[in-house]
Amino acid sequence: MKPHLIGALAVLAAAGLATCACSGSSPAAQPTKTITVTPSPSGPQFSPPPSPTTSATTAAAGCSSRYLYASTGLSQGTAGSIEQVIVFKNLDNVPCTMYGYPGVALAAGHPVTDIGQPSTEDPSTPRTLITLAPHGFANVTVQITDAQNYPASTCNPRKSTWLAVIPPNQTVPLYVPYSSTACSSMSVKLLTVTTVQAGNGG
Repeated sequence: MKPHLIGALAVLAAAGLATCACSGSSPAAQPTKTITVTPSPSGPQFSPPPSPTTSATTAAAGCSSRYLYASTGLSQGTAGSIEQVIVFKNLDNVPCTMYGYPGVALAAGHPVTDIGQPSTEDPSTPRTLITLAPHGFANVTVQITDAQNYPASTCNPRKSTWLAVIPPNQTVPLYVPYSSTACSSMSVKLLTVTTVQAGNGG
């Protein structure tokens, strides 16, 4: 073969190799594609759950004897006893709560001293948490049995001038002027009391 033909073939072979290298594919040479997926309007829609919120309320504190005023309300005579309403007033500028039964006793003297047995609970009224607004009211009803229903030897009667009232869950009594006859004998129970109710009992 002639030398000039050999040289031409070599040049063509080199050009062909270069062409093959340029037209070859590689991952780096592939164009990148971005695919956007739009959810169908008819499909289920999901939204993040709402953030939890705290709506807990704190109950008002119990009514303290220090900020309560007690007085007599309506009274009604029944066979052999008197039903006497006792009204509590919240003297504080913030609400307070009362729950359950107070303690009540007939009392007299200076210092004031209880006479005989204190009250027993009347289960006819359910326990209810009562909130007294500032200067608001609550009440209980005390049934006071007539001491004359008992023989003097059993009752040991004694004049009383006060109702000593201990508000529910308190230890300090409130003294309400009230004239009656008590039984100093511890074997006689004259008083029963309801749970605290809302309002002034009127």
